[in-house]
Amino acid sequence: MAQLSYVNVFAKDVVALSGFYQRVFGFPEIEAIRSPIFRGLDTGKSSLGFNAHDAYVLLQLGKGADDVCGDSFLLNIDVESKAEVDRMVPVALEAGAMLLKAPYETYYHWYQAVLRDPEGNVFRINYMMDRHA
Repeated sequence: MAQLSYVNVFAKDVVALSGFYQRVFGFPEIEAIRSPIFRGLDTGKSSLGFNAHDAYVLLQLGKGADDVCGDSFLLNIDVESKAEVDRMVPVALEAGAMLLKAPYETYYHWYQAVLRDPEGNVFRINYMMDRHA
């Protein structure tokens, strides 16, 4: 079976943007692969999600498929609890993120917040709740 090894984000400043994710989430740098044009962070695991254009409205990213806001991917970072989502949002804001949607419970039983990193990339901080709780 194939495995996703990296999700790469194009950044104007690879040092600053990788540093943002290090500060907010504690992801350690993989120093062995550092170069002047690349920084790698060890997230522990990777996932890849595909969202329909309807997600633009759901996540308050814009008007929808006709909106040219430029969002073409969405980083999802999972944490251990709802309290951890609530704790991480102010940490991300202090590090330079912008809050798009405050923590809320989704119809698919996740507790999440939607933000933009300092370069404008969309990311969510998620806790996947037990559907039977």
